[in-house]
Amino acid sequence: MYGNLESIYTGDDLRDAAAWLIDPVSRCRTLDRARTRILNELGGIQARFTDDQGFRYSTVRDCARALRGMLLPHSEEKAGFSVLEKLIAIQRGGAGGGQSPAFNAEFINLFRGLAGRAGSWMMNDESDTRSLSGREAAVRRSGELDRIWQTVESWMNRWEDGLTPEAVSRREDGRRRVLDILGGGERDWDDWRWQAANAVTSPGLLARLIPGIDTSGVEKAAGLSIPFAVTPYYASLMDPGAGPGDRALRAQVVPSKEYVESFEAARHRADLDFMRERDTSPVDLVTRRYPAIAILKPYNACPQVCVYCQRNWEIEGAMSPTAMAPESGLNDALDWIADHPSIREVLVTGGDPLAMDDSSLGSILRRIAAIDHVDLVRIGTRTPVTMPMRFTPGLLDLLSDLRSPGRREVAVVTHVQHPCEITPAAVRAVDAVRMRGIAVYNQLVFTYYISRRFEAAKLRMLLRRIGIDPYYTFVPKGKQETVEYRVPIARILQEYQEEARLLPGTRRTDTPVYNVPGLGKNYLLANLNRDLVSVMPDGSRLYEFHPWEKNITRQGGYLGTDVPVLDYLSRLAADGEDISDYSSIWYYY
Repeated sequence: MYGNLESIYTGDDLRDAAAWLIDPVSRCRTLDRARTRILNELGGIQARFTDDQGFRYSTVRDCARALRGMLLPHSEEKAGFSVLEKLIAIQRGGAGGGQSPAFNAEFINLFRGLAGRAGSWMMNDESDTRSLSGREAAVRRSGELDRIWQTVESWMNRWEDGLTPEAVSRREDGRRRVLDILGGGERDWDDWRWQAANAVTSPGLLARLIPGIDTSGVEKAAGLSIPFAVTPYYASLMDPGAGPGDRALRAQVVPSKEYVESFEAARHRADLDFMRERDTSPVDLVTRRYPAIAILKPYNACPQVCVYCQRNWEIEGAMSPTAMAPESGLNDALDWIADHPSIREVLVTGGDPLAMDDSSLGSILRRIAAIDHVDLVRIGTRTPVTMPMRFTPGLLDLLSDLRSPGRREVAVVTHVQHPCEITPAAVRAVDAVRMRGIAVYNQLVFTYYISRRFEAAKLRMLLRRIGIDPYYTFVPKGKQETVEYRVPIARILQEYQEEARLLPGTRRTDTPVYNVPGLGKNYLLANLNRDLVSVMPDGSRLYEFHPWEKNITRQGGYLGTDVPVLDYLSRLAADGEDISDYSSIWYYY
């Protein structure tokens, strides 16, 4: 736990908050009888509120829906736990035993929401135009929107980006420091091969490059052969002063001791393949989860390794000499794609395919382009962020030569994670790609380090300004080793509705998704794609995610446990955030 918020959510507080609904049924002779009475009562509760009551109405509706789902017998069976039985035990005069403050917090807030007493986070509650019409209503509404946007900008201005004069100057100092320590020259810096060859892999060198950085996790990772690497360019972005933005940069690549220990434990259990890629690989090097798209993984190394990488179970060390797939395996994979005319799009990823030289990369891409039924080639790469000098004239020529307007398109999908990663060098790289007629998209992983109010909104505004289209916002994978990166799904939904929704339309084109192991993306904005099954005794929400093809073919769902909301809020509080700014998070299910 982080902070002391748990002290304000006790069993006694829960008993008081729930008494009006749970006490009348706590004397029922059977659990089924109590369940029936509460389910009937929930319908009446909703009827007492109307659409005119805005936030209160929608909150009552959503709380009723959430509680109703958790009380169903099949939910209890899936969870192996009865919320109703626990609530009745607490109401009868005891804590019921075993539940955490995070559990208490969930239901204290839920019962407040059902009673119409939920708190909301309103930017401007002064202007109500419902009694007005015509120009008078429009002028009043316009003033309200001005005030809302002023609030949005004041929040976004809290977060630094890599394009400010101060950041540019600081990174120039970092560049000189890194070059001096590595013994490189000015021409070396702009040579991507030098950058890749000098990727930092040792804790000692990292400590010299970034004074004061905690290398204990890197030292432990090195002893266990867990891959770690950071490019000289990316190291130059890290500020020895370790400001808030710098913390997000470090979290990308510098593992903590806790991460390393969890990774090693998972490796011993052989369960690092969270997405079950082995179960969706019809032939080596290919992953397929959708009818018309296939993933090709010809190269399983990167010049820089993200700590929470989806494929950390198979990524080799930085620029490993054995990272390239064998020719026979590539032939089999490409032949398989050619033999499946339903594959219209190929995503080339890995590892980072742009870590390959132009000759090797070009050979693979041209063979894909020669497959008649493939009309879109996507390149998944983080090099615009980790090594922007990779976009040489030769690479740009290669990518643009693959395009055949009206016949075949090429796109680059990258992963910009924080506004501090957007630098003049990254801007130049993206612009060079777009000048060749190639679109650039971004996939954001919504980790703790991008989750403060309007932090991701600031990133989206910058992305579109430099020519990158927001594409997906991912829930971090539910792997045990990445627990420090995870945030509750409720926060992602809250962010999208209360922050991203306020941005201009082209800045919020990304869609929040949960990647279901073995099945693919589950779209979080649609309630029909998931059910809240339970809140477990530790306060974590248990969801059942439905497969995307549930109405097309027979596929099972997936039960996933979320991060307790109280744990997340406690961590924010410990980092200096005012958690009252996040008070509506409890009502996003």
